[in-house]
Amino acid sequence: MFGAINQQNNFLRPGISLFGVVAALLDPVLVVAVLMACAWFYGQAMTPPFVILVVLSFALSFPGDLRLHERVRRVLRRVVMDWLLFAVILGGFGYASGYLFSFPQQMLLAWAVATPVTVGAAHLFVRYLVPQVFALHSQQQKAVVVGVNEIGLKLVQQFSSTPYLNTKVLAFFDDRSDERLRASQGVPVLGKLAELADFVKLNQVGAIYLALPMAAQPRILSLLDDLKDTTASIYFVPDIFITDLIQGRVDQIAGVPVVAVCDTPFTGLNGVAKRLMDIVLSALILLMLSPILLGLSIGVKMSSPGPVIFKQRRYGLDGKEILVYKFRSMTATDNGAVVKQATKNDQRITPFGAFIRRTSLDELPQFVNVLQGRMSIVGPRPHAVAHNETYRKLVKGYMVRHKVKPGITGWAQVNGYRGETETVDKMEKRIEYDLEYLRNWSLSMDLWIIIKTALLVIKDRNAY
Repeated sequence: MFGAINQQNNFLRPGISLFGVVAALLDPVLVVAVLMACAWFYGQAMTPPFVILVVLSFALSFPGDLRLHERVRRVLRRVVMDWLLFAVILGGFGYASGYLFSFPQQMLLAWAVATPVTVGAAHLFVRYLVPQVFALHSQQQKAVVVGVNEIGLKLVQQFSSTPYLNTKVLAFFDDRSDERLRASQGVPVLGKLAELADFVKLNQVGAIYLALPMAAQPRILSLLDDLKDTTASIYFVPDIFITDLIQGRVDQIAGVPVVAVCDTPFTGLNGVAKRLMDIVLSALILLMLSPILLGLSIGVKMSSPGPVIFKQRRYGLDGKEILVYKFRSMTATDNGAVVKQATKNDQRITPFGAFIRRTSLDELPQFVNVLQGRMSIVGPRPHAVAHNETYRKLVKGYMVRHKVKPGITGWAQVNGYRGETETVDKMEKRIEYDLEYLRNWSLSMDLWIIIKTALLVIKDRNAY
């Protein structure tokens, strides 16, 4: 669901195929089918408002994505989160416009419950069915890989472990001597590049993957000339794709092809959707929690001398300094060149401060930062400027996390990396999760992180 909003990092994107059409249509067709079944059961007529609901439901859930390469648990979680996001968007619009009350409420409730169950079951069935279909279908596409190297071997591994790609790699071709070649994972190395064209024609090879380094341009151009006398599809898989890419993709600038190596996920509609969610949720939370905010302010003021709000310089989007707000929980207000992290049994933490830190209530003023546009509800947690300057020299890729706005909560925090990072290893692990978030971002992932944060706040032992 929400395929237009949730980006994927797919470099070897297949052309339109029957499987691609099924993957794109499965979710929206099921969403509409369940809606129609609920309408029939509850006697809902095909009125103009209902037809509009059907069209909106299809449009919001198109295109679908089967994500057969992901683990079952993650796929099911994504189905539930995508549907919850769908229900929030459509339900919020319907409530605000009064459109929601044009339909039987029991029908809408039944639809809300039955749809994720149906879609989840369909995804599981397709995961089981696809390998069976391909096992019966003997016409696998034949392929060869040029280049016995890291990316060539990874490509072969993906083909062998992903049945729905329906591709069998017949052989490797490489100009290097045998002693310089890596182990080829059971796929034979059958010759040099000059012999490739003849092999392709004799064996009816359908696809050729050129996994050669970009420095091999003369050889690549010569090989392309040789292959013009074949009907095989040719794909170039440059070695740049073995690097740690963040939102990597092939794009165009005024018709000139470019490859994104490190980019923010929040471009175009993604950025608009992310900002709208931040504004709506942070405004609602501040409004609902205003009595609690007032009570916490009084508690901080009475617990020890000093300001109620602690303001600290941290790095925000693109590494620019921002001021982050928190309820003061310590007697110290470090904000200079040296900032000491809070430790367990830290004497600087006030008794009231220990309570608001343990329950994360000290973070609530950061929803004001979100409304200001300095932060997001979900994103990599901002560190003090002094910590940034230390760790950017020690942890590879540390500053990449600043390609997006920092968050009140994040993927690292809900995976156990919250609180003190007293070792470089712990910080490296936190950065690993931050970069994974940048690679795989989606609105449903944000929603899942928010839900996990709420569940973890009470029992989190890393908060002190």
